Amino acid sequence: RQLRLDPGAGFKKSARVVGDVIGKFHPHGDTAVYDALVRMAQPFSLRAMLIDGQGNFGSVDGDSPAAMRYTEVRMARISEELLADLEKETVDFIPNYDESESEPSVLPTRLPNLLVNGAAGIAVGMATNIPPHNLGEVVDACIAFVDDPDIDIDALLEHLPGPDFPTGAIINGAEGVHEAYHTGRGRIYVRARAHIEEAESGNARDRIVVTELPYQVNKARLAERIAELVKERKIEGIAEIRDESDKDGMRLVVEARRGEMPEVLLNQLYQQTQLQTVFGINIVALVDGQPRLLNLKQVIEAFVRHRREVVTRRTVFDLRKARERAHVLEGQAVALANIDPVIELIKASPTPADARRALIETAWLPGAVSDLLARAGADATRPEDLEERFGLKEDGYHLSERQAQAILDLRLNRLTGLEQEKIVADYGELLERVHDLLDILGNPDRLMQVIRDELSELRENFADERRTEIWDRHLSFNREDLVSPEDVVVTLSHEGYVKAQSIDQYQAQRRGGRGKTAARTKAEDFVERLFIAHTHDTILCFSSLGKVYWLRVFELPQANRTARGTPIVNLLNLDGGERIHAILPIKDFDAGGYVFMATTHGTVKKTLLRDFSRPRSAGIIAVDLVDGDELVGAALTDGEREIMLFSSGGKAIRFSEKQVRPMGRASRGVRGMELAAGESVVTLLIGDDHGMVLTATENGYGKCTVVDDYRAQGRGGKGLISIQTSERNGGVVGALIVSETDEIMLITNGGTLVRTRVAEVSVSSRNTMGVKLIRLTGDEQLIGLERVVESDSEAADDDGIGAADATADPIIDDDAPAAD
Repeated sequence: RQLRLDPGAGFKKSARVVGDVIGKFHPHGDTAVYDALVRMAQPFSLRAMLIDGQGNFGSVDGDSPAAMRYTEVRMARISEELLADLEKETVDFIPNYDESESEPSVLPTRLPNLLVNGAAGIAVGMATNIPPHNLGEVVDACIAFVDDPDIDIDALLEHLPGPDFPTGAIINGAEGVHEAYHTGRGRIYVRARAHIEEAESGNARDRIVVTELPYQVNKARLAERIAELVKERKIEGIAEIRDESDKDGMRLVVEARRGEMPEVLLNQLYQQTQLQTVFGINIVALVDGQPRLLNLKQVIEAFVRHRREVVTRRTVFDLRKARERAHVLEGQAVALANIDPVIELIKASPTPADARRALIETAWLPGAVSDLLARAGADATRPEDLEERFGLKEDGYHLSERQAQAILDLRLNRLTGLEQEKIVADYGELLERVHDLLDILGNPDRLMQVIRDELSELRENFADERRTEIWDRHLSFNREDLVSPEDVVVTLSHEGYVKAQSIDQYQAQRRGGRGKTAARTKAEDFVERLFIAHTHDTILCFSSLGKVYWLRVFELPQANRTARGTPIVNLLNLDGGERIHAILPIKDFDAGGYVFMATTHGTVKKTLLRDFSRPRSAGIIAVDLVDGDELVGAALTDGEREIMLFSSGGKAIRFSEKQVRPMGRASRGVRGMELAAGESVVTLLIGDDHGMVLTATENGYGKCTVVDDYRAQGRGGKGLISIQTSERNGGVVGALIVSETDEIMLITNGGTLVRTRVAEVSVSSRNTMGVKLIRLTGDEQLIGLERVVESDSEAADDDGIGAADATADPIIDDDAPAAD
C-alpha cells in the first residue's frame, strides 16, 4: 500500500517491490523475495492469486520467470481482503528489523488464506504442508462453524470435502483427506486427468491425452521421464510423446503402438510416473506464537477467533472515531445556536489562542444542546444524558478544547441554514452509528453475524467452481491393470516347472508340418500339462493336503519356447512335503460349474466353483482330509458328467456326478468307492464315451479299454475289474483317457522315462492281464504315467523343431480331460 499498488493502480516493476521489501522489512536475498512474489502471481501455484503480474512469471513446464527488472506487478483484487481494516488498529504493529519502520504482526484478513492457498515450509524439527482449497467451500465451512461452534469434523466435510488444486486433476480416494482433516496428517493420491482418444482410421493410433496434471508436477520433466521409461523398456507399447499444449489449455499426447491397449499403458504411466503423485498433508501452523498440529475444525476455529478479535477491535476503533466526530458536531451546534455571541467573542479576542480560551471558559446556553438532541432524534429528557455526554453544568454548556478549535476552524459557508441542517443530520447519523456499534460490542450474537455477513460477501465476490475432482474410493493398481490382455500358452512339466509364453510364438502349420518344442526340459523331465489361458485368468492349484492355491496367469514367469520355466513350488506358500496334484485354469468364477475332487481313501466331493473365488496367499482348505489321506485329483465339471475312480487293486467305478450333492469347502465329502484293505484310489478321470482308458501297473504292464466297457454303477460301490492285478502285474499305478494318436510317458522309481505311442498298446476288455509297456530291471517298478500333450520327436533339431501330428495347431490340446 505504501507503493500504491492497489488493484486499480498502475503496475510497478518487480524490482521496486523487491527493493522496498528488502530495505524496509526483510533483509534477505533478493532471489528469495522475488521467488515468493513470483509464486503469488502464478495461476498454477496459488488457488487464489494474490498478485496481478505482467510479463513472464514462469510456466508449468518449469520455465524460469523473467528477471525482476522486466516483470511488473500490482495487488490482485482479492489481496485487499488480506489488508482490510489494517488502518483501524485491528492488529498489533511491531518494529521492523532496524526499528525504523513498523509492520503488522499478522494481517487482519477476511480471507482464510491458510486454507485457500495452502502453505509449505520447513523449520527446525518441524514442517508444514497444507494443500490449497476452494474459496467458496472454505467460506461455507467457516459459516457452518459460526452457526454451530459445536459442529463436528464430519459435518464440516460436507461443506469442505477436500483440497482443490489450481491445476485441477483428481484426488484418488477420500480416505487420506478424512484422515488429515481429523488428525492433521494424511496422504492423498493425486492423479492426472486423462482420456483415451481412439484411432479414427486404419493408419491412426490410439492416444492417451492428459489435460490436467497433479499439483506442482513439471510437465516437461514428466514427458522426459516417460521417454526414459520407453528407452529403458520399462514401459513398452508407446510410439510417440507430444506436447500439444497451447493458450487454450494443456494437452500432453502419448500415442500407443498399433495393437496395444491404451488403458493398460495409462495404468502403467500412473504407477511409474508423476501422472499420479502422493501429497502428504501436514497441517502445522502457529497458534498464539506456538506451532501446533491442527485438524480442520481447529484451523477454522482459529480463523474465526482471529476474525472475532479483528471485528471487535475495528468496532472499538469505529466507536471511538464516531464519538469524537459527534463531540465536534455538538460543539459546532452550540456555536450555531449562539452564533452572534460567538462571533463577537472571536472578534474581541486579540489572538486565536485567546479566542479558543475564551470559548472554553464561557458557559453557553444549554437550550441549544437540548434543541440539537431533539432535532437529531435523540432523547434529551434525562438530565444524566446532558451531564454525561455534553459536560452540562449548572451555569451552562462548556466547550472542550477540541470543540473550541473546531469552531475556530468553521468556515463561513457552514453558517447557512442548509449547512446547519447538514450538521444536525450528520450528528443524528453518528448517534445511530454509535448505538449500532455499542450493540455489536454488547451482543456476541450480533458480532458473529457481522463476521458471517462479511464471509458471505467474500464468497459472493470471489468464489468459483471446484477444479479438482474427488473420488470416494481409492483405485489402487493391481498387476492385472498393468498387463495387456492376451492369450498365452501355459506349460507345466512333470518335475513342476511352469512358464507362460506368447501364443504368437506358435504359428498354425499345414497338415504334416513340423511342430515346435513347447519347452526345453531335462532328460528326466517332460511337459505334462499344456493349455491356452488368458493373461487375466486364474489358475487353481490343488495340493496333496487338500488345499487350493491361486496363481494369476500374468504372475507366471514369461519365458521363450526353449526355457524350462520356474518351479511352481517357488510361486506358492506350500508346507513341507506338500505337492501340487492338479491345476485348473479358470476364466470366470461366476460362470457356474463345480470342482470335483477325489482322495486316496475313496472320498469324493463336489463344490461350487464360485466358492473358490476369494484368493488367499496362504491357500484355503478345499477338502477336509483325515490323517493319512491325500487328494488324488480335481476336475471341472458342469454337473452332468460321468466320474471314474481307479484303485490300486485294479478296480474301477463309474457313476454320475449327480449322485454327489454340492458341499462347502471345509466339508469332508462322501464315499465314492469302497476299497479293500491296503488299497487306495490312484486316479480320478472324467468319463469320455468316445475315448479309451489306458491302465498301467507297477510291474510295467498295461492295456487300453474303451470307456463304454465300464458300465455305470451307484456311488460308493466296489466297482468293476479294470485290470488283473496278479503277481505278474502288481498294483495299478495310474490310468489315463487317451486316443490312438496320443503318446504317453512312463516313469519308474529308478528315474527311467519311456515314451511310447498309445497306438502300440493293444485294446483289450476289462478283465484281462494287459501287455508289457516297459521293460524293468531288478527291483525297479513303474510309479506313474502321464499323457504327453506335445508331439515332439526325439530327433529335434537345434531350433527345437520336431515331428508333429497332423493338426492345425500341433502343440495345443485345449480339450484334454482334467486329471491328476
